[in-house]
Amino acid sequence: MTQPSSVFDDSDVADGTGLIIPLQPPSSAQVFHTVHSEFGHCDNQLQRHTSRHPLGVPLERTEEQDPPYYILITTYLSFVFFICLGHLRDFLGKRWNPELYSHLIPSDGYAAFSSDFDSFYTRRLKSRLDDCFSRPVTGVPGRTIILLDRVSPDYNATFHLTGKHIRGLNVSSYNYLGFAQTQGGCADAVETSIGRYGLSSMGGRMEGGTTDLHVQAEALVSRFVGHEDSIIGSMGFATNSTTIPALVGKGSLVISDEYNHASIRYGVRVSGAQVRMFKHNNMEDLENLLREVISQGQPKTHRPWKKILLVVEGLYSMEGTLVNLPAVVALKQKYKFYLYVDEAHSIGALGPHGRGVCDYFGVNPRSIDILMGTFTKSFGAAGGYIAGPKPLIAALRIRTHAGSYAEAMSPVVLTQVIASMGSIMGVADSPKHLEVSSSASTSTIQANGLRDGSEGRERLRRLAFNVRYLSRGLKKLGFITYGHEDSPVIPMLLFNPGKMLLFSRLMLEWKVPIVVVVVAYPATPLVTSRVRFCLSASHVKTDVDMLLRACDEIGDLLDLKHGHVKERWTVDKIIDNALQIAKDASFS
Repeated sequence: MTQPSSVFDDSDVADGTGLIIPLQPPSSAQVFHTVHSEFGHCDNQLQRHTSRHPLGVPLERTEEQDPPYYILITTYLSFVFFICLGHLRDFLGKRWNPELYSHLIPSDGYAAFSSDFDSFYTRRLKSRLDDCFSRPVTGVPGRTIILLDRVSPDYNATFHLTGKHIRGLNVSSYNYLGFAQTQGGCADAVETSIGRYGLSSMGGRMEGGTTDLHVQAEALVSRFVGHEDSIIGSMGFATNSTTIPALVGKGSLVISDEYNHASIRYGVRVSGAQVRMFKHNNMEDLENLLREVISQGQPKTHRPWKKILLVVEGLYSMEGTLVNLPAVVALKQKYKFYLYVDEAHSIGALGPHGRGVCDYFGVNPRSIDILMGTFTKSFGAAGGYIAGPKPLIAALRIRTHAGSYAEAMSPVVLTQVIASMGSIMGVADSPKHLEVSSSASTSTIQANGLRDGSEGRERLRRLAFNVRYLSRGLKKLGFITYGHEDSPVIPMLLFNPGKMLLFSRLMLEWKVPIVVVVVAYPATPLVTSRVRFCLSASHVKTDVDMLLRACDEIGDLLDLKHGHVKERWTVDKIIDNALQIAKDASFS
């Protein structure tokens, strides 16, 4: 079976694991558009599921289990030890080797560049774990990923590449639907687009940077999410951080979930609006806060707020939890505030049609004032969008800095957005629905069979099966996991910072290398360090089986199984009952 390579020949990477060639060859009746290492071959239609919340059933709050006390105590002691040792090394180092600490010691009347706790934490704690972070990769971040092997001769101060490559199972990328590919209809559309548009618009949207692809993409996005109009930007972080200041200002109030993303926090801070936070996904706390701020008004003067904007995320990527959207919408109707939903991680990954949390819960998207999302996850592209009523979007085109000053999104990226989103919607055969002229990208999408939406639906159902199988399987093994079982991000708790490094390294050195992402403070609370498994439609059941076996083996070694479950299952029993685990609504 001849297979293309992105950078080097696949024979350079050890095989025999099923990462290159499927362990179970696909049937001859199937036609595949990608190599197995990018998008796994799976012709078993039983390994599919539909992501949907039952209508009329309240969303239960996910229980966050606590580990035994000895785990918490040893975790705190580890941080105390690291902090004390770090301060001792700084104290002695500034006196015995001052040239190495010149950036921390004020001189010639200048303040030190970095002397706060963030600097200390980075140098003395994070540096010990740097082998886990920023690993260089090459090739496609699909079902598998290729790491460039590196070593550090000076305790993680510097790293040097060895020249070796490691192909591993990729559970670390946001490629939820597997559209980040070098083959297939989307890739062909992008290739065609380069010949017509080049690589850049070479200007801002309000100057000469708006192409017909921008107009087409915005029409497609608004149709996809179910709103009147939309505006797109070239950076996801900037979509939040530049739009929020254009919506609110002095005299306005922003109510924010305590776990909202840094881009939201930054945008609120820049806006000058007052901000109040409520407990994560706690509707009782939110309603109590609403009553307080509406009745009391602005500080000191007690005048009514000019406007109140509630900002929540559809899917919280560090927790894996879903916003209780039906309850939030009910509060909106009762208290009359504006609602802003960030769907960076949920758009494309949730719902029977992949249209985010509104689709998942069966909520009318027009009941939400502002829908924000990004193209960097499910669509395999870059940038973000804001969707809402036409008058609001028209004002944002002028008021938001991302629209006025930022470089227009690249035509190549726009084509990837149009192709991937169009393949989910199944509207590529009817460009007239988009109310824009036909383009090279549209004709290429038609030529590659993405017009009926079958490929998009297949990817959605594969993703839904994979995430439920892994989430429930980890719980049955005895691990503590956070989040909703339909979330493509599955956090598994490690607690002790030393176990982060060991878990990441042991997964990479397992008989089939597995590439994972570990997360610690300040991205998470101090004692809840975790690994985040990001699954994709490109994975197959054997990949999840492999991941469960690795977690079972390493979890026993590192003492990670502290979850409360009625009956723990062996990993073999979980694998044998995968269909029941993933599909049975009452399974627990």
